[in-house]
Amino acid sequence: MAAHVQTQRPNGRAATGERPIAAASQERSWSNPAYQGFLILWLGFTVAPVLFGLDKFFDWTTDWGNYLAPSIADRSPFDVDGTMTVIGVVEIVAGLLVLIRPRIGGYVVAAWLAGIIVNLLILGDYYDVALRDFGLLLGALALARLATTFRPKVLVH
Repeated sequence: MAAHVQTQRPNGRAATGERPIAAASQERSWSNPAYQGFLILWLGFTVAPVLFGLDKFFDWTTDWGNYLAPSIADRSPFDVDGTMTVIGVVEIVAGLLVLIRPRIGGYVVAAWLAGIIVNLLILGDYYDVALRDFGLLLGALALARLATTFRPKVLVH
């Protein structure tokens, strides 16, 4: 015989006979806010790195070389354009990793963002962008944590 379950509704009143909150929070359903949050982060951290990575080849949005600290560029075996091309490839791969393995990809993107933040701090001119990237880093970590519970329905075997 199943135990009687009592859960709390958002209005504070108890509801009887409903699923426990923990079970409901793990449900892969469009109506589950936790799953919605996961999907938003999964889609965002798939698309954004791929688009930014592609832009490193074409400089559509900006001249990305301006964001590379000279001390880092001097240590690269490539010129600034070559270094930015390698960075673009890494970003594309990171986005694709988020697409197929968000639990790992979230941590990879977070580490990548940490590297970008260090580069921007060394550069010394883009503290606002570094702060924004810190917020993105937190979002990537949240994605990795949510991915321990959820996978997009398109990836579930």
